[in-house]
Amino acid sequence: MTSRLGRVTADSTGSSTGSSAENAENTENTAFDGSAGSPRPFTSPESPDELAGLLERTGYLADTGVATAAFLSLRMQRPLFCEGEPGTGKTSLAVALAEALELPLIRLQCHEGIDAGQALYEWDFPRQLLHLRALEAAEGGRLSVDTAEQSLYTERFLLVRPLLRALVSAPCVLLVDELDRADDEFEAFLLQLLDENAVTIPEYGEVRAETPPLVVLTSNRTREVHDALKRRCLYHWVEHPSLEREVAILRRRIPGLDERLARQIAETVQRLRSLELLKPPGVAEALDWAQALTALGRSELDAASAASTLGAVLKYSEDLDRVRATLDSLLG
Repeated sequence: MTSRLGRVTADSTGSSTGSSAENAENTENTAFDGSAGSPRPFTSPESPDELAGLLERTGYLADTGVATAAFLSLRMQRPLFCEGEPGTGKTSLAVALAEALELPLIRLQCHEGIDAGQALYEWDFPRQLLHLRALEAAEGGRLSVDTAEQSLYTERFLLVRPLLRALVSAPCVLLVDELDRADDEFEAFLLQLLDENAVTIPEYGEVRAETPPLVVLTSNRTREVHDALKRRCLYHWVEHPSLEREVAILRRRIPGLDERLARQIAETVQRLRSLELLKPPGVAEALDWAQALTALGRSELDAASAASTLGAVLKYSEDLDRVRATLDSLLG
């Protein structure tokens, strides 16, 4: 049986309509509404440059490679697998795409041990049990086993998780974040969804998206993701931004940031990335550093202000000790 389930009714932790920030979902309990919902209007950009312009309006400054990869993912209706060092903007790309394209963002945060119950669906066993008791009472104990089973596995008792929600909410942006944290078994579980934009629920049937979701998978490469999954995706390695782009990002994301201070921060962060640190800083840390200096009223990144705010950009004591010992040379 192939089923096109209706629109999703969220609980108090989420909504199925609205801005991407308001619609980011992880593992909330949501149940299906049986009424059918039609796909929302959606217009795809005509070129990578047009998409880059839409992303820029959200504050995400995409280089040519990122804009082209995202455009091709949209045009070819293929998942986009983004790999790179932490803090290079992989997750932010999915968030920006949802905002730029005015689509809901549905997010699945991966972790060790994640399974289908957390990612796809679960049956609401407490409600099913209450339903059985109600049926028994209504039938006076003469309840047919077949009738009882048929009444249990319906949309009424199906709790939707992010992957299933993306199929029935599409068009949308589905972010499968930090896939490298999940187990090999979870990768195999994803293959049908990536291949067919569909999943099979044994007790219910196949659920297929009328319009494929835009799937963005991210990995920090803490382990290798299997070839079987990569073959189903377009691949893009996300680099740290160039100096000029990082300066532009800082000034765009922090209104009023002085260009000289932005350049000093970007130059120092790029020097830090060349060191053998336990966790080199990403763009997110550069932004935190700029916000910290701005909050302190600093207009220049000197040794004193850098030393007092290093905790915004470095997250390990070993890295802090190493950088403090060479701070003067790092600041040029």
